[in-house]
Amino acid sequence: MKKHINLLLILSGALCSCNNQPSAAKPEPTSYTQLAMAKQLLGNWQNQFPEGVAAESWEQLNDSTYAGKSFVVMGADTVSSETLVLQQRGKEVLYIPTVKDQNNGESVSFLLTSLNDKQLVFENPKHDFPQKISYTFISNDSVVAEISGNIDGKPKAEQFPMKRVK
Repeated sequence: MKKHINLLLILSGALCSCNNQPSAAKPEPTSYTQLAMAKQLLGNWQNQFPEGVAAESWEQLNDSTYAGKSFVVMGADTVSSETLVLQQRGKEVLYIPTVKDQNNGESVSFLLTSLNDKQLVFENPKHDFPQKISYTFISNDSVVAEISGNIDGKPKAEQFPMKRVK
C-alpha cells in the first residue's frame, strides 16, 4: 500500500510539474502596417477627359488584401479594363494587376519598393512595360497614378490624375 501511495505521489508531482512548464510561445499576429499605409487608396477615383473617362475603385477584402478595378471608357466603348489586387504577404506588399488581353491573361506582380504617406511605388524590372507603377497622393481627394519604364530602351511614362468620387 505504501508503494501505491508513493507511486501516486510521484505521478501527481510529475503531472503538476508538467502543467507548470511554460506553454509554447504563441505565434505573433501578422502585422499589416505596410498595407494599412495604402488605405487612402480605398474608394472610387475618376478622371474625365474630352474623349471619355478613366476610373479606378478599391475596397478592402480583409486585413491583408485590397481589391480594385480599373477601366477606361471612350464614348460607349470600354477600351481597357483590369482587375487589381494589393496584398501583403509576410513582409512584402504586392500590386497584382490582371489585364484580360495582356500577358496571356495572367496576372503580373509588382513589389512595393517605396512607401510613405504621400506615395506608393511598385516595381517589376522584368516586366516589358510598365516596370514601375506609382500612386502619388496630392490630397485626400486627389491622386496621380503613373506607369513608367522603358520600351525598346527608351523611357516612357503615362500619368493618370484622378479625383475621389463621393
